Amino acid sequence: MAEPVWADLGLVEDLKKTPLAQIRAGRTPVALTYRNGEFHAVSGVCNHVGGPLGEGRLDGDYIVCPWHNYKFHFRTGEGEPGYEEDRVPSYELKVEAGRLLVNLTPATSRHKVMHEPHPLERPLARAPGPTRVLGISTTAMDVANPRYSTSDALLEAALAHASSNLQGETKLLKLTELAFRNCEGYYSKSAHACTWPCSITQMDPNDQMDRVYEAIIFWADVILVSTPIRWGSASSLYFKMVERMNCVQNQITLRDRVMIRNKVAAFIITGGQDNIQAVAGEMLGFFAEIGCLFPQFPYIAHSRGWSAEDMENNISYVQKSKALKEGAESLVERAVAFSRMIAETTPAPEKVMRAGRKADGLDNAAMGAQLLAGMADEGARSDETK
Repeated sequence: MAEPVWADLGLVEDLKKTPLAQIRAGRTPVALTYRNGEFHAVSGVCNHVGGPLGEGRLDGDYIVCPWHNYKFHFRTGEGEPGYEEDRVPSYELKVEAGRLLVNLTPATSRHKVMHEPHPLERPLARAPGPTRVLGISTTAMDVANPRYSTSDALLEAALAHASSNLQGETKLLKLTELAFRNCEGYYSKSAHACTWPCSITQMDPNDQMDRVYEAIIFWADVILVSTPIRWGSASSLYFKMVERMNCVQNQITLRDRVMIRNKVAAFIITGGQDNIQAVAGEMLGFFAEIGCLFPQFPYIAHSRGWSAEDMENNISYVQKSKALKEGAESLVERAVAFSRMIAETTPAPEKVMRAGRKADGLDNAAMGAQLLAGMADEGARSDETK
């Protein structure tokens, strides 16, 4: 048995004021609880992706990780019922001269239950086949009582042209038909709390954002996104989707892993009000940031302007316009031609020079190193006690 290594956590009277606290003892994060007149301590590092357990909350006898809601018993460190084998280390405590001390040689060892990786956590590989064109409609409507959508109509024209005249394989995703949750701000808790695939996708098997991830990351060569203009911006469903795509960009931040490789994006924007260039600019900026490339003239758009509120006439115009239909067909032609050109001549980047970019990773790397050091210290002490 290894010799105990005692560390001072602080004054007992001060520590009694907080039912749950994250305290660093040297390099070891400790989740300290005070319940029913007693202190208990377990590791402050969650088994999942290293979340700070002591910054979470208490749910009965369990500490709930603030990052992804994993639960561990406040006294034993064991997982909740059914997951008892998934445990974090527990620590011995004692009081001397009014101060609380922790033995950094764990009383119990860490044990991670191995889970099968999520189906989306797999190597990036494009299967052989024709150019694949993905259409994403971001128009919201009542699926049971659909209405005519000008942006959908032009998107469908582009996909039909790709299939019948460009020898492409096509797929259409209508976001209004998918049940997926809003982004819940895991990145706001910590960059490391935003995982691939999205934390929500991993925890909620009913969340259908996985269909979007599968199509964009693994299937598509060309991504055509259509949106109506809503008060000078893209649709709310568009923003709901791209907020959930933050986990793709965050892979660059955390793992220097470029997931979008040699994929071409283009856009169809229509609306009864103007602001087309601002909508297009946001869409171009986002899809560029996740790694997409763009053909020359990467979007088409149509608007009758601020004062044109007679929307029935707008619908009639789009339905009758041969030019707009041909514009959609020309857009997909440019996108497919560019996709085929880069596939033949340009290697797909796996990493990117991050200096000067949002994801330069310097601060995150330091934080990650601290986390890993704490877990390594615990592991070394656990090995000594075996």
